[in-house]
Amino acid sequence: MIFHIAEESDWAAAQVAGDYRISTRGRTLADEGFIHASRRGQVLGVAEAAYLDAGPLLLLSIDPDRLTSPVRDDEVAPGIVFPHIYGPVNLDAVVAVAPLERTADGRFVMPPG
Repeated sequence: MIFHIAEESDWAAAQVAGDYRISTRGRTLADEGFIHASRRGQVLGVAEAAYLDAGPLLLLSIDPDRLTSPVRDDEVAPGIVFPHIYGPVNLDAVVAVAPLERTADGRFVMPPG
């Protein structure tokens, strides 16, 4: 399983459009050439680095075997590898959507499961 942090409005737009094309906060697939994703252990670090001042967030759980676009692990810094999706995310590859909640002191918490 790979994961993607999405703003609620972007996920709602994808439901209308038929696929998801946001790479990361404020950047589209067309802007970046791929969609940023994370392994489970990377999600909170990404949230803390890029989404501290964001509105309501969702965590998309994506089954790579269901994707119609290729996924590649890319080294973004020495020894640091993240999965990237090289095309739109077909909606049926998203097997779960859960709110990415925060604690009272603002820290992100992974959804159960």
